[in-house]
Amino acid sequence: MPHRLKNPLQTEKARIRQEVLRTRDLLDTKTRQVKSSLVTERLLLLPAFLQAKSIFFFVSFRSEVSTISLIKEALRMGKRVALPRVERKHRALDLYEITDMSEIAPGCMGIPEPPAAEERKRGINDMDLVIMPGAAFDASGNRLGYGGSYYDRLLAGLDKKIPLVAIAYDEQIQDSIPAESHDIRVNIIVTDKRVVHCKKQ
Repeated sequence: MPHRLKNPLQTEKARIRQEVLRTRDLLDTKTRQVKSSLVTERLLLLPAFLQAKSIFFFVSFRSEVSTISLIKEALRMGKRVALPRVERKHRALDLYEITDMSEIAPGCMGIPEPPAAEERKRGINDMDLVIMPGAAFDASGNRLGYGGSYYDRLLAGLDKKIPLVAIAYDEQIQDSIPAESHDIRVNIIVTDKRVVHCKKQ
């Protein structure tokens, strides 16, 4: 059986992912809290956020920028909030609306998830805005996820143009991220230091 050569692009992606996540993990708790607060402040002032009635958030996990106060504030403002739940069989994300943060509980890989209540199930095209995570980004909007392609598959189903906003620590912004045709690009990146309106390549 011939030995399968590794895709050089995948190798480079894996290297960048590992390097950036290591940097992110090394930020101490206090630094992450301060940076997350700054990201929250910037996002709450973003026109795309203020105008959106329905927002698809992610629930932060481990060393990610915290989304807890963001989700609580969006709910307080009367916005409809949907969160992802991993559907393991098809390696997909299902969206469920929540009305309070007390409804979430640890799910796949320990990541907090909403309950799978059929009457709360929503589609990606029901959303006005997507707030998404990632390992690394560049100013062109290229995004390096965690390797599962969950968001690429989900967002491939979008039938309308809505803002895709990534939130990250400034350390996660790279000069260039290798991209493939199926990779979804983000429109805006909000960090603790700046708001990047991604330029088209």
